[in-house]
Amino acid sequence: MTSGVPTDLEIARAAHLLPIEQIGAKLDIPARAIYRYGPHKAKLAMDFVDKVRQRPRGKLILVTAISPTPAGEGKTTTTIGLGDALTRLGKRTAICLREPSLGPCFGAKGGAAGGGRAQIVPMEEINLHFTGDFHAIGAANNLLAAMIDNHMYWGNALDIDARRVTWRRSVDLNDRALRNIVVGLGNGVVREDGFDITVASEVMAIFCLATSLADLRDRLGRIIIGETRGRRTVTASELDAPGAMTVLLKDAFQPNLVQSIEHTPALVHGGPFANIAHGCNSLIATETALSMADYVVTEAGFGADLGAEKFLDIKCRQAGLEPEVAVVVATIRALKMHGGVAKADLAVANIAAVTAGSSNLRRHVENLKKFGLPVVVALNAFSTDTAEETQAVVESCAELGVEVQVARHWADGAAGAVDLAQAVLRVIEEGSAQFRPLYDDKLPLYDKIQAVAWNIYRAADIVVSPAAQKKLAAYTAAGFGELPICMAKTQYSFSADPTIRGAPTDHIIPVRDVRLSAGAGFVVAICGDIMTMPGLPRVPAAVGMDVDEDGLIVGLS
Repeated sequence: MTSGVPTDLEIARAAHLLPIEQIGAKLDIPARAIYRYGPHKAKLAMDFVDKVRQRPRGKLILVTAISPTPAGEGKTTTTIGLGDALTRLGKRTAICLREPSLGPCFGAKGGAAGGGRAQIVPMEEINLHFTGDFHAIGAANNLLAAMIDNHMYWGNALDIDARRVTWRRSVDLNDRALRNIVVGLGNGVVREDGFDITVASEVMAIFCLATSLADLRDRLGRIIIGETRGRRTVTASELDAPGAMTVLLKDAFQPNLVQSIEHTPALVHGGPFANIAHGCNSLIATETALSMADYVVTEAGFGADLGAEKFLDIKCRQAGLEPEVAVVVATIRALKMHGGVAKADLAVANIAAVTAGSSNLRRHVENLKKFGLPVVVALNAFSTDTAEETQAVVESCAELGVEVQVARHWADGAAGAVDLAQAVLRVIEEGSAQFRPLYDDKLPLYDKIQAVAWNIYRAADIVVSPAAQKKLAAYTAAGFGELPICMAKTQYSFSADPTIRGAPTDHIIPVRDVRLSAGAGFVVAICGDIMTMPGLPRVPAAVGMDVDEDGLIVGLS
């Protein structure tokens, strides 16, 4: 406990959890369809999932945020608080979230199960190994890598060019030493290789976009692992890998069911990052929730320029989902940072900085309206906020015709987010949503990247490296020109420079490389210095974690 305020872990441990069967009963999930992983978490049987997904869908609410800062915005916390508030108002509600990755958990960010009185539980288990899904995804990824090297070792019948193998290994930890490695030394074909964090793997993206086990297997088969010496692309299916990969993923593919502190059902499944992947929980979990609940609250990772754009341009496009409203989360503290205030000075009232920093919030609101979505702003409250600073945000958003609601779910749970929930319900009842993707499928790949840079980042233009341009031309010639774009870019700025906060314009987005994710169904554009394998900070969160004499975890946040 710090300064008399209990930690997230202490709050989560003090919560009264219901047996998972009682949580399932809130959505009419029969006990026979609940496969227990202990008393408070479970997977849902696939025969039930397949059957229930044929029902009409409820209303989908997307929660996103301003560009993140070290001050924190609380997007996951707000997603949970809003879901709990809808439940408190008597609405049949489900929450859909991504699973936390061990990389940020032991790195700089910490866990991803919410905070304060707005958490999903059991918090420790969800933040750590949970039901083992990420381990299965990493194993499937690395099985394919092993089969590639094994094929070349035993004669290389496909004539795979060791210099042009594009498939990388993965691990769900931040480990910069693995970004570039050499394999095969003394025991195989020597070649350059590397690791991505598991949440950036195409297997993770496929897992989260597949509609069935059969679709999962088909998508895995379409993975392009490299080229032959004759420059023909080679797929995973040619290595006879998809069957075994699906075997590893079969149980993981079942959606996970847990609960919030206030007992709202939560489906937590899949977890691609939004700065280097598409940033959304699994499609199968979202569709299952929509078929059981009247209202489903889901989040997309990082700011709306990344997670929300990809949710709308990739996930919704592939699945035919149509959100009713977008909720943009902001804090006074984060807006001050976007207005130029140092983290050490955030407790000091500064209306001018809030007004300046609100340019970032307004940019995200304007961008979401381009998708035909009405917007509500959730101002996640801190004790240091002043009434004058809050009013500055309200006035700034009023110019855009957007309602701002102060939310106190961190401290007060569902009761603190009731006003936000009522505002969201009002917008849904108005029926003003007219969802549309940002760009047309038939737009050339280069132009799609440019469309995101122009319309979302407000860049002057893009600069695509010659090598990336050649790849884009090759992807188009091979029939992949109608795929959507997944932008891999710093989450901290609309630009490619993480130090530029606020709402910059007329900057250049440098695209240094592109990668084809044929199984996932998108092309990744890698911008600036973004890495697909993060590193640990100077003092990682892992340094403060341990197990005490009673066997309890300490230091997890």
